[in-house]
Amino acid sequence: MPRDDDDDRPRRARPRREDNDDDDERPRRKRRRPDDDDEEASDGTGGVIPYKNGLALAAYYCGVFCFIPGVGCILGPVAIVLGVMGILHVNKHPKARGTGHAVFGIVGGLIGPFVIIGVITAIGLFAKK
Repeated sequence: MPRDDDDDRPRRARPRREDNDDDDERPRRKRRRPDDDDEEASDGTGGVIPYKNGLALAAYYCGVFCFIPGVGCILGPVAIVLGVMGILHVNKHPKARGTGHAVFGIVGGLIGPFVIIGVITAIGLFAKK
């Protein structure tokens, strides 16, 4: 167990290894360096968020928020329209990406209002009993 007075002592530096050591034959991984035209690899999202396809991203958020009662019947059709426009944008500009977000917006926009209506109907049926 170290003593309290040992904490003030400077630590010794580790000896540096020579880069030309031939005795170490382990394979080394090289760092992936992003290309100059590959902007998605250099940002913090790693290409997950389709920031070049705002239509697909808006469709995704509308598809998520259309499950909220009261706004679902409004955001559902908006998500469908934006999702279709997002897919058309991806077909014109393949670097834009965002097909998954656009598809989720379409599916969420189709399902969301029906889920809300089903939940409200179920609550109404069980409340009468």
